Amino acid sequence: MAPTQGYFDHGALIGVLTTQPLDRVLDYRAPEGGCHLGAFVEVPLGPRKVLGVVWGPGRGDWDLAKVRSVIRVLDAPPMRDELMRFLEKAGAYTLTPMTAMLRLATRAPGLGDPPSMRKVYRLDDTTPERMTDARKKVLHVLRDMGGLSLTLKELAEAAGVTSSVVKGLVKLGAVREEDSPRDTAFPSLDPGYGGKALTDDQTAAADILRETVAAKRYATTLLKGVTGSGKTEVYLEAVAECLKQGRQALVLLPEIALTAEFITRVEARFGALPAEWHSGVTVTERRRVWKMAALGRAQLVVGARSALFLPFRDLGLIVVDEEHDTSYKQEDGVLYNARDMAVLRASICDAQVILASATPSLESWANADAGKYRKLELTSRFGEAIMPEMRAIDMRAEDLPGSSWISPTLQRAVQKRMEAGEQALLFINRRGYAPVTICRACGHQIGCDHCDARMVEHRFQKRLICHQCGESVPLPSACPSCAAEDKLAAVGPGVERLAEEAQALFPDARLAVLSSDMFGSARALKAEIETIASGGADLIIGTQLVAKGHNFPLLTLVGVIDADLGLQGSDLRAAERTFQLMRQVAGRAGRADKPGQALMQTYQPEHPVIRAILSGDEQDFWTAEAGERRAAGVPPYGRLAGIILSSTDAQDVFDLGNALARQDAPLRRVGAQVFGPAPAPIARVRGRHRVRLLVKAPKGTALQPALAEWVAPFKLKGDLRMAIDIDPQSFY
Repeated sequence: MAPTQGYFDHGALIGVLTTQPLDRVLDYRAPEGGCHLGAFVEVPLGPRKVLGVVWGPGRGDWDLAKVRSVIRVLDAPPMRDELMRFLEKAGAYTLTPMTAMLRLATRAPGLGDPPSMRKVYRLDDTTPERMTDARKKVLHVLRDMGGLSLTLKELAEAAGVTSSVVKGLVKLGAVREEDSPRDTAFPSLDPGYGGKALTDDQTAAADILRETVAAKRYATTLLKGVTGSGKTEVYLEAVAECLKQGRQALVLLPEIALTAEFITRVEARFGALPAEWHSGVTVTERRRVWKMAALGRAQLVVGARSALFLPFRDLGLIVVDEEHDTSYKQEDGVLYNARDMAVLRASICDAQVILASATPSLESWANADAGKYRKLELTSRFGEAIMPEMRAIDMRAEDLPGSSWISPTLQRAVQKRMEAGEQALLFINRRGYAPVTICRACGHQIGCDHCDARMVEHRFQKRLICHQCGESVPLPSACPSCAAEDKLAAVGPGVERLAEEAQALFPDARLAVLSSDMFGSARALKAEIETIASGGADLIIGTQLVAKGHNFPLLTLVGVIDADLGLQGSDLRAAERTFQLMRQVAGRAGRADKPGQALMQTYQPEHPVIRAILSGDEQDFWTAEAGERRAAGVPPYGRLAGIILSSTDAQDVFDLGNALARQDAPLRRVGAQVFGPAPAPIARVRGRHRVRLLVKAPKGTALQPALAEWVAPFKLKGDLRMAIDIDPQSFY
């Protein structure tokens, strides 16, 4: 039911959308004093009180004598019509119930709490005479939060200490306790502050972006620039123009690890800190960001994909940085791609979208090629930096022991760079120590008890971990199958094993290992990245975390251990992702005044993707990749939807899958095909058996209505679950 403008008098029949999994708007009576469309309300639902939003007039299809009244209207800015329409359209596109969409837009606690004061804690100037480890942790957290205030509970939890430690520092004068309003406006950003001198290339792109933002009409621009070309400085000029227009801006980043460095750049450009929205933000700050975005008192929000559902008062610009990154696809709960949803939201509120990347997704490339998006290119690196030389190391010609992975050629190159006082990076896209642990007595490979997946050895933690469900067990000394002692062997390399080999080859080198599972907090990761950037390491060993926008000025050599890894399997995007990842990783080298080099170890130097990476002829690669996808009728030249069925009973999921495949008339009517059912590549996760079907349709097909009609007759019984993934990015 589409919402309509209006005000509802006391007693009027209204429709309220709640956050409860009922998938329909419920009828209530407007409270005393009435309420507006979009008002956040508390309503009775059975014996409970739940959060809801006034979505329009009531339907009247319920016994009017039983209709209950709204309990109260919350002290929160009403949801704007623009956001309501966005949630409806996003829900219709992803086939997500509206109650689940509303939950995405209300991820802030205490929305209805009245304004009040709270105790917060900040750094003071005094240093305590006796410094304990616990006190150091508290002071470190406060320094690291960059002036943000924390409540007693938040500060103690972030530091891993008891509240008495914080109170003790207050008595000593090292920490200041203050009364502060719960929700305060964010400091004003100055669009004229701190602008950098731009190159001719950057200036031309920035001028175009300023003009499009000033027009206050929807448009999407693909900002493509080689790594190190200064894309961030260019789109910050668009942010500045948005602020001049009195509108709000949102910058999406794919990883929380990138936030700290980016926030520093924003402060240098605009003279104040923006609002942040991601999993590392405290509960108190999350509530503040939500309310200030709604009131227009947060001019710029920097955040993860979920920031797209904040209640902006006047959103004028959305930047999707590293738009190709797979992190923008939400893979559980509501299945959506933040890049695509950014375009949808901007089209509703007359905002601009900037998709920034050195290696755009084929979808964005195709949209730019077809003229749907404007395309701006930055073809040279900023300042004196030049693109690194790229070369393959043919592993077939290398004399390498079976238990080693760093070739002699790469060893010599690393040694040469370190002797020159420069940094080198060894990259492997595998977390942990080894992907497989096998018993040399009976051949058993240790797997997860809850998933059809092998346990990955994490030697630094002395544990085996399942990367599907997170199950973790201590490293065994005996085979769990045959009980043989001391017969377990690690097979294959992970980032930890590579670090072990590198330390043996370069015993005097200062090693830093960057992997997402090795840092307990974003703060620890930020500190490590800052240490590396300032020269605190000679050799970096990293996973794909290092490919995402970090700037290491002393890094001049990147060695890719296994360039062939991503080319395996049947993923239709395997070539694209390998190309993107290798180009992004290689782009870490030579970003300052020293020339860089990227060496790729490969057993397939003649592979078309490897040749394209080395030649740097991106246009040829994209054209060839587009031709193959077009011929196959797959995205972006066709449509796909994944159906994932799961249950603790394998027979139940196959029975449902077969029934769906047999009764596919609604899909055939629109020219769609159904493939499957088949066991998912990882057929059991967390004890649930998984079966997949794939629906393929021509590009212009109205697929969602056909899918909805297709699945409607099937009622899920017991613990059967069905998820529909429109535009799937992964097929595990």
